[in-house]
Amino acid sequence: MTASATPTTSSSDARTTPERSVMLAMDFQNGIAGSDAFTKTGVLERARDAVAAARQKNIPVVWVRVALREGAPELASESSFAQIAAHGDLDQAHASTSIHDMLNRHESEPIVTKRRISAFTGSDLEVLLRGYGANTLILAGVTTSGVVLSTIRQAADMDFRLTVLSDACADRDEEVHRVLMEKVFPKQATVLTVDDWAAQA
Repeated sequence: MTASATPTTSSSDARTTPERSVMLAMDFQNGIAGSDAFTKTGVLERARDAVAAARQKNIPVVWVRVALREGAPELASESSFAQIAAHGDLDQAHASTSIHDMLNRHESEPIVTKRRISAFTGSDLEVLLRGYGANTLILAGVTTSGVVLSTIRQAADMDFRLTVLSDACADRDEEVHRVLMEKVFPKQATVLTVDDWAAQA
């Protein structure tokens, strides 16, 4: 196996290899998804429905959060991410980095801690996905222009098949969300609503 989370395959192999899916529920933590910008959109409820559907399909659910060690030693003061981190408490011991209660996380479902925007950066997500034998990722998260966009780009480069659940994602800018879902993401992923995805066999 290569350093990538999945073996390199030809396009014909990719079409015939059975899907081994994992759902990534990303940044649904109190300090992000619990803000007024998202609690009023219904995205938490739709993400909860998506997670429930994944369980019914026997698809593993992996929770992804962004958090930093005490004192944030991972950050260079001049980094662009430092400016983002300054807007919220990302201490990994703080309640703000815990998964929002509305999502009803099961204790058996792993939490991956990342140190930047993409779900892969600074985390052991790739190792975990390799353990699951995953070749397909189902993505839900906030924000659309943050963790979802960054993770799609990196996962596509790693040759994962991708599905994005459009109404289980949200952004502070609704127009940015729309453009990404309608114009950008379809170039690398299948974009479906939670209901349409859940209805698939």
